[in-house]
Formats: sequence, structure tokens, C-alpha cells
Amino acid sequence: MILYSDFPFRRARQMIADAAAILGIALFIVLGVIVHDAILSLQAIGARLADAGSGFESTMTEISDRLSHVPLIGSGIRGPFDEASGAGGTLNEVGLWQQQATEQLAVAAGLITAILPVVAILLCWLIPRMRFARRARLARDAAMSAAGRDLLACRALSRRKLTLLLAAHPDPAGAWRRQDAAAIRALAALELRASGVRMS
Repeated sequence: MILYSDFPFRRARQMIADAAAILGIALFIVLGVIVHDAILSLQAIGARLADAGSGFESTMTEISDRLSHVPLIGSGIRGPFDEASGAGGTLNEVGLWQQQATEQLAVAAGLITAILPVVAILLCWLIPRMRFARRARLARDAAMSAAGRDLLACRALSRRKLTLLLAAHPDPAGAWRRQDAAAIRALAALELRASGVRMS
């Protein structure tokens, strides 16, 4: 597999793009972790709420149990404390629900913050890099044979700028039709260069 161009300027650009893409991926992953942790820190509110509700429920239950032993009025006086105990239980449940919801939100926000940009970077960077590697490998393989060089020269005639073709040979099409080996090699080298491969 050919990862980088044989030509220094293009190779330098590819290396810079690779470094930028890897750095961008790392930064967005770190940002996703930061967002996750920041949202998750809000769980402390739910934890305090759950603790307060649990403590209040325990206290009211204990008072209710003690008052239930008071002769004659015990069963009647414990009612409000039992209701208050239930309110404490509800507060505890709300605190637990808030913690769970915060954790789910933290995970979702962290993943979205990291994954969407990373996927965008991979689509904009990795696919063109894979195309380059495939094209360069095919071009290099083609240049190994006379028939492949002829095909590369034909492609150069149909795809490269006229100024580049004339710089390669004064009569590029005629030379190709005459099977001029030097002209075919020059035209093939032109097509190889567009694929990031130097003629060997």
C-alpha cells in the first residue's frame, strides 16, 4: 500500500493533513469526555436530594413509630408523620431519578460531542486518503509493464492539461499513435505524477 506521494510537496501536505486529522479526532474525544464529566457532576444535586429525602423519611418514620406507642392517641397522632415520611420517600425517588437521568444525558451528550465530529473527519480525510493509496498502487503496478505505460499515456492524453502534454512532447498524440517509446514514457510519467507516483 502506498500511503504518501513520491513528491515532497504533496507528501508534506498529506502528512500535515494526517496529523491534523488525528489531532482533531483526539481533541473531539477529549471534548466528549469533558462534556460527559461536566454534565455528570450535576448528579451531586440528585444525590443531595436523595439523601435529604431518605433522611427525612427515616426521621418521620422513627417519630411515627415512637408516637404510635402513646396510649389512646398514638394511632391518631402518627398519621401526619406517616404522610411526611411518604413525602420524604418521594423526594428520595426524585433524587435517584435525577441521578439516573443525568447519567444518561451525560453519556448521550459526550458521545454526540465526540462521535459526530470524528465521523465527519473520517469521511473528509480517510476516504480521500484511501482513494489516493488505491490509485497510486494501481498506477505504480501499471507502470511496470509496457502495456500499462501505454494505457497511462492514453489516460494522460485524455485527462491532463494541454500545456503539460506539450511540455512532455511537442506532438503528444502523434507520438503516442506512432508508439514512440520515449513519448509514451513521458506521458505515462505525467499521469503517474497526478497519482503521486514517480516514474522508476
